[in-house]
Amino acid sequence: MPGKPARTRKDAAPFTLKGALRGARMCAPIAASGFAIGLVFGVLARQAGLGAGEAALMSALVFAGAAQFVVMGLWASPVPVATVVLATLIVNLRHLLMGAALAPHFQGLSRLKAYGSAFFMADENWALAMGEFGKGRRDAAFLIGGGLIMCASWTTSTLIGGSLGNAISDPARWGLDFAFTAIFLALLCGMWRGTRDLLPWIVAAAVAVAAERWLPGQWYILLGGLSGSLAGVARRAD
Repeated sequence: MPGKPARTRKDAAPFTLKGALRGARMCAPIAASGFAIGLVFGVLARQAGLGAGEAALMSALVFAGAAQFVVMGLWASPVPVATVVLATLIVNLRHLLMGAALAPHFQGLSRLKAYGSAFFMADENWALAMGEFGKGRRDAAFLIGGGLIMCASWTTSTLIGGSLGNAISDPARWGLDFAFTAIFLALLCGMWRGTRDLLPWIVAAAVAVAAERWLPGQWYILLGGLSGSLAGVARRAD
């Protein structure tokens, strides 16, 4: 992402309040669904020994649900810092691919707008933003608008979940463990553009399932994303 101010680049994508509000509006249902996941994380964080405020602060500063759940599985006293950092890096490596996909649409934005938006990039608002850009709507503020409302929902629900203590000792009993899966199934349906998407999706799913079965840790996330991306590139090259 270039660092020149947007005003010096005539080809800079629009970055408007209207675009941010559209992003927030379209991400609102996802943020509401993600509220349940935040509750689960808050409960798990409390069970791991974190206070409600500490858990909420982690959600606000890290804002990476999958990585945070992985970290809670590794949390101990003393905290295994090197292991936590490595696990977080592996889980979030997919953000390199996501950022690379956004780069052409962020051409000409200032560093503040580009990197500020990237901080609030999550799987959900990224997917919706890419759908918007694919339809010719170029307002780059869409990403941060959706990210802000999702971050607010995630942090608030984490705080509430942490404050509930042991009131929700078993999230699966309430079906809250399925919320994460349901959100991504809904996103997949929204991103479907026809049978041309079938090959990369099948490749990504097959590689991810195989990696989850045969490799330790969270490598299946990165390998699934990479293989699907490569399959999509190969399909376009034909």
